[in-house]
Amino acid sequence: MSKRRKFSAEFKHGAVEQTKQSGVSCAQVARELGIRENLLTRWKREAQSPGKVVFGGSGTPRDEELAQLKRELTRVKKERDFLREAATFFAKGSS
Repeated sequence: MSKRRKFSAEFKHGAVEQTKQSGVSCAQVARELGIRENLLTRWKREAQSPGKVVFGGSGTPRDEELAQLKRELTRVKKERDFLREAATFFAKGSS
């Protein structure tokens, strides 16, 4: 079973803007981006709907903050592990 892909609002806006160019079809843009045509068509429809926040997401601000903090924690752990390995390497080299 494949994991569901998530696309940023910027990516969605860019894809919709590409469909607005003359001589370019939704199918062609979808193939170039590696997504299904019906997904791009839905994004295009959402972008045209009035009175709605376009590509705002369905999560709450708390969920977004939690996801951001998890990404930051992962990054900091990688940095910590790298520095730990570097310190061990240089400690062995100076002996």
